[in-house]
Parts: sequence; structure tokens; C-alpha cells
Amino acid sequence: MASLKALKLRIASIKSTQKITKAMKMVAAAKLRRSQEAAEAARPYSERMAAVMASLGSRVTVGPESPKLLAGTGADQTYLLVVVTSERGLAGGFNTNIVRLARRRADELMAQGKTVKLLLAGRKGRAAFVRTHRDAIVDTLDLIHGKAQQFADAQVIAANVIDRFTRDEFDVAELFFSRFRSALVQEPTTVRLIPAALPEAAKPDTATTSGPPPAAIEYEPDEEAILADLLPRNLAVQIFRAMLENQASFFGAQMTAMDNATRNAGDIITRLTIVYNRTRQAAITTELIEIIAGAESL
Repeated sequence: MASLKALKLRIASIKSTQKITKAMKMVAAAKLRRSQEAAEAARPYSERMAAVMASLGSRVTVGPESPKLLAGTGADQTYLLVVVTSERGLAGGFNTNIVRLARRRADELMAQGKTVKLLLAGRKGRAAFVRTHRDAIVDTLDLIHGKAQQFADAQVIAANVIDRFTRDEFDVAELFFSRFRSALVQEPTTVRLIPAALPEAAKPDTATTSGPPPAAIEYEPDEEAILADLLPRNLAVQIFRAMLENQASFFGAQMTAMDNATRNAGDIITRLTIVYNRTRQAAITTELIEIIAGAESL
């Protein structure tokens, strides 16, 4: 059984750790609010951009003359997986869940005979892939942690991806990140970046919709020229949204993890305090017995 001094030192150490985890929880909660607001503010713009791209894409026949970001290379042999994680840990299974999804996808593609390349944004995802897919890593990028994500950061990643695509280094690009649902729920998500995955344009139901038919839209210049200009911007927008979603998810996961750590520390302190009191009482009882036995022997 541990001595009273060792138990006292351990209780003091856990109390110090509890203060740290409690402070980290409060900081994560404050940053979560701002990050959640930024992520929610970016969603309407991203969704509207996707709707515009869908409207344009529905009017274009994909062919050799179409923008390359839309048509692709015509093959699907080489895949570039862009994995966005955080710069720091202490967030429960946040980074692990993203890495697990990307690793499962990489293994699935390799089992099909495909070539897989990894572009890692964020420091915490590197160690996991270095152990299992070191040869597939083509580049690593650092992200600013703790500060508001800037669109310029997303443009750097988008430029890296587009540059590699123009040099025919891959055929398909997919983005992996964590979509923010709530402080307790973060959903690892995959989005195809290249060729652009355009949702189908919304078609009004003429049988149930009353009123005049929608006006015909004429584009100037033509749709393909507009797409050629908007596709790189859309790529940066989707990456920027993923970064904002990721940051909000990180702080939500960290707040939850630190709250659990604080509660666990409290439970451990309670158990150790009970052990300390019992040990102290046993030591006092032993001393009293020795004193009484010595007095009776005189």
C-alpha cells in the first residue's frame, strides 16, 4: 500500500491536472462559439456557390472541350487524398476519426490496384500516416491553430492541388475533414474535389408549382468560360468551408474531452482521498495499539 506522503503528492498532482483541463475546457468553449459562428456563416455561401455551379453544369455537355477541372483526365487510376486535421491534440478521437476514414479509403483504393497519394494539411495527421503510408505522402502543409482561418490559407491548398492536377500527377482528388454537427457530434466526411462533383440543379415541379414559369437565363460569356473561371474558386471555397468546419469540430471535441478529463480527475481524487483517509486512520490505530500494548507491558 502506498505511503501517506505518496498519496498526498499524487492527489496534489491530479488536482493540478484538473485545474489545467478545466481551464482548457473553458478556452475551448469560448473558441468554439466563434468557430461555430464562422462555420455556419460560410455554409450559405458555399451552398449557393454549389447551386450556381450545378446550374451551369446542367447546361454544359462534359467533353474534351470542357474545363479540365470539370471533365477530369478521363481516367481514375491515381487518387490524391487531401486530409485536413488539426495542429494540436487533446481533442479525444477527433483526428483519429478523420485519419481512420482516409486510411480506410486509401486501403480500399490500393486493394483495387489504384495509386494513392496523400496531401496532409495539419500536423496531427502526419504521424499516423507516416507509420502506415509513408511512401504515399507527397506534401504536408501547416495550418494556423487557435486563430480564425483565412481564405488565403484555403487558396494555398487549392493552388497546390490544382498545380499537381495540371501536371497530371493524379486523376481524382478527394477531401477528408470533420463536419460540425454539434459540440458532441463531429462527422468525418469525404468530398470529391476533382473532377468537380456538381449537385443536380433543382428542377421545379410543374405539376404542383403555381405561377409563371422560371425565366430563361442567358450567360455571357458562355457557360464553359464561366465554369473555367469559377471552378478554381469553387475548389478554394469548398476547402475553406472544410477548414472552418474542421476548426469548429476540433474545439467541440476538445471541450468535450477536457470536460470528461476534469470529471475523471475529480473521481480519481475522491477515490484517492478515501484511500488516504483509510490509510491515515489505519496508521493512527496502529500507533495507538502499540502505545497501549507498551503501557500494559510495564
